[in-house]
Amino acid sequence: MDTVESWDNDIAESVAPAGAEAGDGPDTAEEAAGDGPPDGDTSGARSGDDRARAARPQHGEAPFQLDEVFFSRTDARGVIRAGNNVFRRVADYDWDAMLGAPHKVIRHPDMPKGLFWLFWDRIKRGETIGAYVRNRARDGLSYWVFAVAMPCGDGYLSARIKPTSELRDQVEELYAEQVRQERDQGLSPQDSAAWMQERIAAMGFPDYPRFAAHALSEELMARDAGLGLGQDQCIGGFRTMLDCAESLKSETDMLVREFAMTEIIPHNMRVIASRLEPNGGPISTLSTNYGGMSREMSRWFQTNVVGESSNFGSIEGTVSESMFIECMVRLLNECARQLDTERHALGPVDLKAERGYLDGLATDYRAKARARQDQLAEETRRILDACKKMNRHILGLSTTRVMCKIEGARLYEGRESLNDIIGELNGIQQRIRASLARIEDLSGTIRGLLT
Repeated sequence: MDTVESWDNDIAESVAPAGAEAGDGPDTAEEAAGDGPPDGDTSGARSGDDRARAARPQHGEAPFQLDEVFFSRTDARGVIRAGNNVFRRVADYDWDAMLGAPHKVIRHPDMPKGLFWLFWDRIKRGETIGAYVRNRARDGLSYWVFAVAMPCGDGYLSARIKPTSELRDQVEELYAEQVRQERDQGLSPQDSAAWMQERIAAMGFPDYPRFAAHALSEELMARDAGLGLGQDQCIGGFRTMLDCAESLKSETDMLVREFAMTEIIPHNMRVIASRLEPNGGPISTLSTNYGGMSREMSRWFQTNVVGESSNFGSIEGTVSESMFIECMVRLLNECARQLDTERHALGPVDLKAERGYLDGLATDYRAKARARQDQLAEETRRILDACKKMNRHILGLSTTRVMCKIEGARLYEGRESLNDIIGELNGIQQRIRASLARIEDLSGTIRGLLT
């Protein structure tokens, strides 16, 4: 490459997922590939390739079936080292033309550069990413995939499925607008990536990784439904956990509002107490004590509950990341099984070695998935402990509130205003208790799904 920028773009494009919708081709991978020869005999492979190419439509989508998966492996510069036969067939290249070529040979001109910038920004930091990508085969046919890319040895591996959910259509529209923004507004790839993430945030996703996790789970569930398979219990469990985590975040936001009110009430109590007891008295003392307890609780709440770094704020991201990794492991395992069923010789590709890469990655990410689940269990435990501590704080405030009510009953003048404050405190404390109970239930559900 002539420049670092062009090298980066090639890497991003090389590991970017390729994708497709089925055209008018054969119904299964075996039919598309032909009967297949014994390993090492390429004459049958060429015959099968000829039949597969004859079945390809002249225009539109490259044949890529719902039950198929494919992968490619590249070096650090994005040069194709290996892949499975579905990848080669869908892209319509012979192995001698594909191996050693940059992955950008399947780049589609309608793809936004900002996506590739985001892709490369994550994988060069050793992270995984998932995305919808439209690619173009050798014969000009296009194909969509949802792909996940990850580090693999000194390069990268990208595994893909055919996307069929409604979300894919939304993303296609988003990409079209993104390309227009890049062209008309002169957006740089980095600015385009920022624009895309703003649009994704408007769709309700706090960041791109959470969107990718949602999209991958959507595509796997849509694929299972399209193939007449039952629901993946693992994905279903994580989706339930994610719903619980989102509800927990909403409950936490409500607690923030309620605790803000508890900071106002003590001041109002002291004002009323000073009018009722100009020279001081039990109500003044109780209101001062209430204010001190309320401030202590608010400080504890800000430290342990509010903020993205707290368990209350981080659990949604942890669930989402765990779901993405579990889905990715499933995809890697399916790629390994697909590789086992392919009867074509893979040219110079070492099938056993590639199976080793896939199995190794699946093992590594399965361990990461278990670590994330252990983290989730610990986060839910801490949330439950925090709820117990908050309930103890609320009990102390409630005791002080009741004592204020008793002392206020002895007064003949001004007790109505004091009773109003006491009633308001009671309402706030009841709402906090109810919210804490819901948070405990949600955390318990998440813990139960982890076992």
